Amino acid sequence: MTAHSTRKGILLMILAVFLFTIMDAVAKGLIERYPAPQVIWARFAGQALIVAILLGPRMGPMLRTQHPWLHVVRSACQFMATAFFFVSLAYISLPEATALADTSPVLITLGAALFLGEKLGPRRIFGVVAALIGALIIIRPGAEVFTLAALLPLANAVAYAGNALLTRHIGMKEPFWTSLMYGALFGAILGGFALPFVWVTPTLPDLGLFFLVGCLGTAAQLCIIRSFSTTEASVVAPFTYLGILFSTLWSVLFFNHWPDGWTMVGALVIVGAGLYVWHRETLHARKS
Repeated sequence: MTAHSTRKGILLMILAVFLFTIMDAVAKGLIERYPAPQVIWARFAGQALIVAILLGPRMGPMLRTQHPWLHVVRSACQFMATAFFFVSLAYISLPEATALADTSPVLITLGAALFLGEKLGPRRIFGVVAALIGALIIIRPGAEVFTLAALLPLANAVAYAGNALLTRHIGMKEPFWTSLMYGALFGAILGGFALPFVWVTPTLPDLGLFFLVGCLGTAAQLCIIRSFSTTEASVVAPFTYLGILFSTLWSVLFFNHWPDGWTMVGALVIVGAGLYVWHRETLHARKS
């Protein structure tokens, strides 16, 4: 793994987290007015439409795969991660949901060591643990954020970790467009089953927001697939903690929900851990 690929993978992960948190903020606003299954379906249906347009006649060849069941499991993990998180937004704030969901880097780093054979060195362990401490400072175990609804973003973390590990595994073997399209089709088809029971006709302005959710999800998923395909999962995993910072910003701007002092302290710990991992991994790659 070169210094260039390390930097590229980290930057792609940061961009993916940035886009995902904007998508989550838009989705939270929609879920206040529409059923969550309808918003979940729009996220995947929008991605399927966008990818189909971008691929055009290349879509057929890109759907050919030698690992169909891996794509099915990966797509299921992606769908569950999105569904658990979107549903949680109806009950808890965006920063709190993101902080709980951002326990996933621990699972990704451990899973990468167990299943993908990646080294679990002291730099990576420190980055994950330090960022996790920052997340715990924000959510403060014992505070009112720990309700039954908090189990939903925690379930998201498990599903997201499975998605990330399979993305890394498949990404080394097949084009990223294949994973992108299978994930979109799986989510759109599965999510579509609920539509007849929950459908609420959107207003014209909200129709644009539904499409925006699909666009943001597509761009973010593309970035994350490219990130895991070019860089070891345990290297980029700690940078998903930046989602706490981004989601807090959107919460202030869009919902007038201001973070408290503990959130700011935790955010500084997370940023420091991410910058440390970036610096150390880049130095290590240059020496390799």
